[in-house]
Amino acid sequence: MAFTFGVVVFFWLSILLVVNAESLPLDLHALFNNKGVGTRPGEASFDNGHRAYPASAFSTAAPNGSWISPSTGITYTLPGYTGPRKADNIVCGGQRITVPDTATAPFSLSMLIASDQTQQIVSGNLVLTYTDGHNKTVEMRASPAWSSLTQSHGDIVTPYTWTATGIDGNTSHIFEYTVGLESASPLASITLPDTRQSNTRIHVFAATLWVADANKSDNQLSIQNVRPTQRWTDQGHQIVEVTLNNAGTECFSSGQDTATVLLTGNGVNTTEPCRIRRLCPGDQRRINVGIDGEVPRDANVAVIIQSVGGNTSTLTYNRTVHLGFLPYNASDQASLDRHESPEWFDNAKYGIFIHWGPYAVPGYGGPPEHETYAEWFWWYSTHHVDGVDPADTYGYRQRTFGKKWAYDDGFANFTASRWDPRDWVDLFADAGATYFVFTTKHHDGFALFDTGATSDRNSLHYGPKRDVLKELFDAARERHPWMKRGTYFSMPEWFNPDFGPYGFGRWLGMLAHNPFTGAVEPYTGRKAVSTVPGQKYDYVRDLQVPQMETLAYTYKTDIMWCDCGPATNATAAFAAEWWNRARENRTVANSSLSTTPVVNSRCGLPQLADFETPEYATYSSAQRRKWESNRGMDPFSYGYNRATPASSYMDAESIVYELVDIVAKNGNLLLDIGPKADGTIVEAEATNLRAAGTWIRAHGEALFNTTYWFVQTEWKTLTGVDVRFTQTDDAFYVLFLKTAPQPGTDGSVEVDAPVPIQDGDKVSLLAVEGGDGLAWERRGTGLAIKVAADILAKEQYAWVFKITYGEKDTDTA
Repeated sequence: MAFTFGVVVFFWLSILLVVNAESLPLDLHALFNNKGVGTRPGEASFDNGHRAYPASAFSTAAPNGSWISPSTGITYTLPGYTGPRKADNIVCGGQRITVPDTATAPFSLSMLIASDQTQQIVSGNLVLTYTDGHNKTVEMRASPAWSSLTQSHGDIVTPYTWTATGIDGNTSHIFEYTVGLESASPLASITLPDTRQSNTRIHVFAATLWVADANKSDNQLSIQNVRPTQRWTDQGHQIVEVTLNNAGTECFSSGQDTATVLLTGNGVNTTEPCRIRRLCPGDQRRINVGIDGEVPRDANVAVIIQSVGGNTSTLTYNRTVHLGFLPYNASDQASLDRHESPEWFDNAKYGIFIHWGPYAVPGYGGPPEHETYAEWFWWYSTHHVDGVDPADTYGYRQRTFGKKWAYDDGFANFTASRWDPRDWVDLFADAGATYFVFTTKHHDGFALFDTGATSDRNSLHYGPKRDVLKELFDAARERHPWMKRGTYFSMPEWFNPDFGPYGFGRWLGMLAHNPFTGAVEPYTGRKAVSTVPGQKYDYVRDLQVPQMETLAYTYKTDIMWCDCGPATNATAAFAAEWWNRARENRTVANSSLSTTPVVNSRCGLPQLADFETPEYATYSSAQRRKWESNRGMDPFSYGYNRATPASSYMDAESIVYELVDIVAKNGNLLLDIGPKADGTIVEAEATNLRAAGTWIRAHGEALFNTTYWFVQTEWKTLTGVDVRFTQTDDAFYVLFLKTAPQPGTDGSVEVDAPVPIQDGDKVSLLAVEGGDGLAWERRGTGLAIKVAADILAKEQYAWVFKITYGEKDTDTA
């Protein structure tokens, strides 16, 4: 039953509460079946084990039960603490949410969600039903509410977690999930996945529809969000991110040239306008406008779109924005949270990971069917009794080295005798990579850089007797200065007893014991010298932080790629200082440090995470937040594993597939190689990298400096060929993976997706001789491209159709 306009409208299992600009929060109270927010230990049980979110965090983040996402501008009804024994979220169990009739022209659906198990990402099928009766199934992917070692970065982060009896110092998280909606028919209902019977469940806290303004014409753009960032342009100006939507029925096009987008308002000085050429129905673009951001100030802004023909559109924005660069403060985690990946990292897409150290001497992780990480040889071989050694590194160690051998005895055989850093960086360039990340110190504590007074356990004193990192970075600067340089850094050291006070789980920080004799193994090069006279030595203060500062300020790393950061560390102070100094030097040529540094998600604090780091895994859909998948060319090892046959390494086709798939979902691929102890690289790895690189360099415009497509991430043809989409300001790319598209009886390759093509556009098969000027036509909501089979036969690995925006667009600004 529904009432007239002006009265709250009631529907089964759904209530439309308010209209706040274009955000229409849905009331989910009738579906709440779980209590995940509490005021004390044991009051709530989000995970059936009495882990729960602290209520105090919600009263701060969502006063009066309303939360506005700073990332998307979406407003949610988020109840937070609802009282004793009262539920506050939904465990997904196939519930159906009816969409009110008054929700006209919904553009997107956004939810606040989380999975309830540590370290696990959970997926389920969300079914969208439209009023014309058809359904669309999309992936609903939820990150874990709690994680350690690899820190998730939620859109809402609470400072701790309740347990049954006390407090867990790890943060807890809720994540924003958004899916675009079709514009041809209104949305009728939403059916949640059923995750009740699984070990990990998806929880929903809130849901909101973003709708078009009913007064707008069919092809006008609208603003969803204006977000001042702490990033800067190459000229040093503050970047303000503007999210534009087209919820109409016609494409916005700006002709052969471009429309200029700028900001205006009190105290707003646009220094670097952005441009936009096309935005079609159902699509969303995030564009960056440069402003004078030296003086922090509040402002009311409007977005101006000036087209080539002289037409101007002014899009109003009804929220005050806080402009200007703000300092990073270690004691203010909200300030740290403002840092995010710079544009160069977002656009870089493809990096090479290198795991090299004394673990290359045994170089063993077992055969493929029982493989473990070869770089963990020391750990596995000394923890065989724990049953965590499927590769039998214990037995291999005894057979190969004898019972009296200690891990540090292998230092002498870590020679780098055939290593030439120039060969390495040339290989990275040949592979098509734009950056690399070198393992400067793994969990064994052996560093490949000058650790100064903190430790002698490094490659200058043992093994190669060389400053490996300096030589590698110098070679990259000399031969490929455009290539960014990153450093992996293990925050703990397995068997360094000084790490003991900061240990977690079984990583207690104690000397290793020989698994056969029980003798204590040496920890060669350990110094344990306090940097503060009269005070007891402290691992974090006297080793961890100074070594990170050395990587940042002496070696000028562009990426601090931490690993296994414990919750207790001093990374916040380090990062705040590094980021503040980078901003101060952002326009200084030959700066003494990287002026655009980036930090991964494993430094111990989620607020420091500029990007997520799934390991040997990818996402199945585009992620708004930047991410980087890391994996080895080896099927399951980063370090060199002599038991891996050449045929098991990733081949060129697999590399191209992984890269394209990840880029289409707003990710980067960090692909690892494991050199041998003498510095040579496995022939299969080098050969396959170069083969893939030939394709990558020829098709780079479809990968680097691109963005994902909001409308649709992927599509599969009737014959099972995977297809992905990318775009730039001037072109749209359709990428068929592994198998050549098969033309139909009329000689056309069909793309069953609403690609943004218009009259006057040109279609070509990128980087293929004879692939220019292909005939095309609209076929339903999709596209048909005429292309001869002999043209398709000239390509391999992936087939890229490029749609170049043409000059016959109608100026619709």
